[in-house]
Amino acid sequence: MFILSFMKLAAIDIGTNSIHMVIVEARSREQFDILMQEKEMVKLGEGVFASNIINDRAFKAGIETIKRYVQLADQFGVDHIITSATSATREAKNGRDFLDAIIAEAGLSPQLISGKEEARLIFLAVRKAIDLKGQRAMVLDIGGGSTEAVTGDNHKVDYCKSMKLGVLRLLDYVGHQNPLNEDELTRLKEHVRKTAQKVMQGALERGFDRIIGTSGTIRSLGEACLTKQGNPSPESVNAEWVSLEALEKLAKKLCTLNPEDRAKVNGISSNRADAVHLGAVLLVELMQLSGLNGITLSDASLREGMILDYLYRHDGVFESGIGGKHVKEKSCLLLASRYEVDVEEKFHVARLALQIFDQLKDIHGAETEDRQLLYHSCIIYEVGLFVKFQDYHKHSRYLIWNSQLRGFNNEEVLLLGHLARYHRKGGPKKKQKKFRKLIKSQQKRLRLLSGVLRVAVGLDKTKNQWVQHVYCVPETKKITIKVFAEETPDLEIWEAQRFSDVLSKSLKRNIEIVAG
Repeated sequence: MFILSFMKLAAIDIGTNSIHMVIVEARSREQFDILMQEKEMVKLGEGVFASNIINDRAFKAGIETIKRYVQLADQFGVDHIITSATSATREAKNGRDFLDAIIAEAGLSPQLISGKEEARLIFLAVRKAIDLKGQRAMVLDIGGGSTEAVTGDNHKVDYCKSMKLGVLRLLDYVGHQNPLNEDELTRLKEHVRKTAQKVMQGALERGFDRIIGTSGTIRSLGEACLTKQGNPSPESVNAEWVSLEALEKLAKKLCTLNPEDRAKVNGISSNRADAVHLGAVLLVELMQLSGLNGITLSDASLREGMILDYLYRHDGVFESGIGGKHVKEKSCLLLASRYEVDVEEKFHVARLALQIFDQLKDIHGAETEDRQLLYHSCIIYEVGLFVKFQDYHKHSRYLIWNSQLRGFNNEEVLLLGHLARYHRKGGPKKKQKKFRKLIKSQQKRLRLLSGVLRVAVGLDKTKNQWVQHVYCVPETKKITIKVFAEETPDLEIWEAQRFSDVLSKSLKRNIEIVAG
C-alpha cells in the first residue's frame, strides 16, 4: 500500500497504569507530525496482580476513556485507529470481558500484544527519537505490570524480553503505599534482582553501549533528578542523561516518604505518588545489574512504535521474503502475514502443541499427516482477529476456508478451518451443524487435534512465551502435563486446564496440568 500524503492515524495504548492516545498526520513510512496526545491514569492494573481481576471502577473508567478517545479521533477525521492492550488486560481473568466491552461500546478491536511485541514496538519509537550514533542500546520500559528490556541498533532488534516487574505489580507485592522499612526494602530489592537476573544477563551477553529509558515512571524520575540539578527544561527529557548516583539518592528519599509528600517532589505527579518509589527502586536495581553509570531518557513510547509499525507494514515491506520450507508452510505464513498475525508467537504455540502431540503418540496413535495439520493450524488460528475480536475464532474459520491455501487438499482446508474455530470457547459437539456434517474419522481427528491446540494456546495465555517446554506423564486413567517456565506460569496453567476438556474426552483420561 502506498501511503498518501497527510494520512491521519490514531494509536491507543491500553496500558496497566495509563491509557494513552496519540493522533498523527503521516507524510511517509517514517515521517509523521503529532497533532494531539491524551493520557488518562485509569490504573487498570490496580489490584490485578493480587486478584487477577480488573476491578469495577477501573473497568468502567477504561471503557469511558476509550469511548472519549474514539470521539476525539473521529473529530480529527482519522483514517484508522490502531489499538493495543498490554499486561493488565493479558493477565486479568476478565480481560476478555473488558475487550468485548470495548468492541461493543467503542467499536474498536484491540490487539492483545505480548511483552516481547511491546518491547519491539517501543524500540522502533526510540530508534526514531534518539540518534544511536552507531551504538548498541538497551531500552528499558517500566510499566504498571511489566518491564520490557530490548537490545538492538539502528538496523535491527536482537533481544526482547518482558519481566514480571511493574510499579502496580510491585505495589501488590509490597501490599501498601507507605514508606518502606529496611526489611521491606531489602526484600523488595532481592525480589527485583531474582526476577530480573536472567533477562539482564541475556542482555549483557549480547552487549550494549548505553541504556535508554522510556515510560512515564522513568521520565518522572528523570525529571525529578534534572530539576534538582537545575536543568533549564526538565519537562523536555528526550536525549537527556541522568546518572545512576542521582537516581540512587532519589530512590532512597522517595522510600522514606508517604504518598502525599512524594507528590510534593518536583517532577513527581500525584497520580504516580502511590508507587513511584517502587519504580525508583526497580530502575536503580536494573541499572546496577547493567553495570552502567547512567541512563538516557526518551519521550518515545509504545504508541509511536504502533504508528511506525503500521506505516512500515502498509508500505509493502512484507510483500517479499516470506519463508517456509515447503508450499504448505509458505502458504500459511503468507496468510498469517496478510492478516497481521504475530508469527513468532504462533511458532511458540506450535512448539508446545507438537511436544504434547509427540509425547502422547502411544495413546492417540495419530499419523504424521495429523502432526503436520496441527503445526499449520498453529500458524493461522488467529487470522480472524484482523476482522474483529468478537467471535474471531469463527472469522478465522471463514478466512481459512476462503483463502485458497496452496498445497492443501479440500479435507485438510476443512479441518484447518475447524481447528481455528475450536481453539477457544466451546469444543466440538454433535449438536453443532457444521461439526455434525463431518464423517466419523474427521470428527475423531478434529477432537484430538483441537484438544492439543487448546491446551497449547492456553499455555501462552499471557502471550509472553514464558512456558519453555512440557513433559507428559501418562497413567491408566490420568495424564499429568508438567509445565516448565521462565516465570511463574499460574495463569497459563489455569487457562490450559480450563481448556483441557476436549483433549481429556478424546484420550478418555483425566488431564491435570501442573508446574514442573
